[in-house]
Amino acid sequence: MTVVSKHNAEHYLWGDNCDGWHLASSERLSVIQERVPPGCQEARHLHTQSEQFFFVLSGCATLEVNGEVFELSAQQGKHVAANTPHQLKNLADQDLHFIVTSTPPSLSDRQLLEE
Repeated sequence: MTVVSKHNAEHYLWGDNCDGWHLASSERLSVIQERVPPGCQEARHLHTQSEQFFFVLSGCATLEVNGEVFELSAQQGKHVAANTPHQLKNLADQDLHFIVTSTPPSLSDRQLLEE
């Protein structure tokens, strides 16, 4: 069994110059490490089936969950229940690095919302 890290995981780009690395991917679980540069964000959305846990490795995340805003710094995390509108932003002046765990995987379960 291979030990996984962002150095040997499948890499992809999203949004404006954001990175993602698939650390674990199965039919029931997704674990992704992501990097979000200063001033970047994901679109506001929800997942009808998937619940997620966001855990900040370094930097600061602004996570809006169902209208409530949370500031997460290194070594802090937040659970987002299924069917809950949310949006992650990096409003700080340094890169944001975090892990997002989804069960089941959220890729095909994403519904964009108007901002």
